[in-house]
Amino acid sequence: MKVLEVLTYYRPHVSGLTIYVERMSKAMAREGHEVTVLTSQYDPALPRRETLAGVRVERVPVAFRVSKGVIMPTFGHHATRLAHWADVIHLHLPQFDAPGLAIRGRLFKKPVVLTYHCDLQLPEGTFNRLVNSVVLGMNRLAGNWSDAVVTYTRDYGTHSPFLARYMGQKLHIIPPPVELDACPLPVRQQFREEHQLNGHKVIGISARLATEKGVEVLLKALPLVLAVHPEALVLHASPPALGEEEYAARLAPLFAQYKDYYRRLNTLTGAELTAFYQNLDVLVISSLNSTESFGLVQIEAMMNGVPVAASNLPGVRQPVSMTGMGEVTAIGDHEALAQAIIRILSDHAAYTRPGQIIADSFSPDQTAAEYLRLFENLRRGVRDHSAAEPAAYNRLRTLNQPAIAAIAPETASSTSPIGRGPAGDSAS
Repeated sequence: MKVLEVLTYYRPHVSGLTIYVERMSKAMAREGHEVTVLTSQYDPALPRRETLAGVRVERVPVAFRVSKGVIMPTFGHHATRLAHWADVIHLHLPQFDAPGLAIRGRLFKKPVVLTYHCDLQLPEGTFNRLVNSVVLGMNRLAGNWSDAVVTYTRDYGTHSPFLARYMGQKLHIIPPPVELDACPLPVRQQFREEHQLNGHKVIGISARLATEKGVEVLLKALPLVLAVHPEALVLHASPPALGEEEYAARLAPLFAQYKDYYRRLNTLTGAELTAFYQNLDVLVISSLNSTESFGLVQIEAMMNGVPVAASNLPGVRQPVSMTGMGEVTAIGDHEALAQAIIRILSDHAAYTRPGQIIADSFSPDQTAAEYLRLFENLRRGVRDHSAAEPAAYNRLRTLNQPAIAAIAPETASSTSPIGRGPAGDSAS
């Protein structure tokens, strides 16, 4: 099958959306499908065309930026050519250019599938409000002209004004793809020594330094945590965030204030990213709004036996709610976050679950298979209006049963897909 994936930013850009598409596309390519990614040449140094892990990437030159978006005058030409080539057009929203691709799908009689990753909520300001409105309008046009709309969870689907209109019509629930590189023990130990983690309870956060991520909530919670666990230390893996310079400047005094307890790392990849998770005692997702729809990083943490303290946002709360592997906290409430972190650090074993079940539930091969099944059904004219949750989510809910929770601390190390030892070891 020839699959056209369309999104604004692709690798080497780092975001949950780009990583999602990369993992899924590579899994499809491994099965022999032809996958082409149409995206922006957001960095002029990037090649216009290249093949990455069997996936063909075509980048369109950018004339200028509008907030976090890009304007590409020649995008239409490339979109027409590739839409004609493809068997299926797969759009990833939010995306300004999506309606044009959806129309091309109609004209060329190609199924159009739209995956809605999250809402777009730019920082306050008259211009940003205008941009938000325009993109929302474009998203709605694309949704109306698509054959199927995909989201990660029913929870997010029912709470999102954009998605709720498609419930019972063309909304589908597909788990996101999550995988990590293997991490040999020497790499894990080297990471621990390099960042001087011995003797610390390590709190992790893996997020862009962006307004919606709520990093300040964790910073404000930190002194409350330190009062109970003075050995606590935050590691923040943070890729660069486009258009967030003002936010970074606003947080600079807090970073300076807690510099002895809060360490910022650059983008982590490969085995080093896995080592990051393997050295954590708890991961924090302190996001503030619906621009966060799930939080792939919490699955990466859970696969390694690391519990999560997550904001009570639709979709984001689901991994913890399904597995019992952590706590859900009030949005933007630093005191509630601090208490959740303290409880997890104080009784880590109570929050541990078998990692292999979690890893299997979000494997890229499974995600790709679900999409390919949907694509093939649409090509044959078969429609499913049920918006049924996948079987993988029912399996995850069994982890929240007392019997499973009781044996989990003993089995976490043996079932982890990347061989992590018990999470408590990281605090020794």
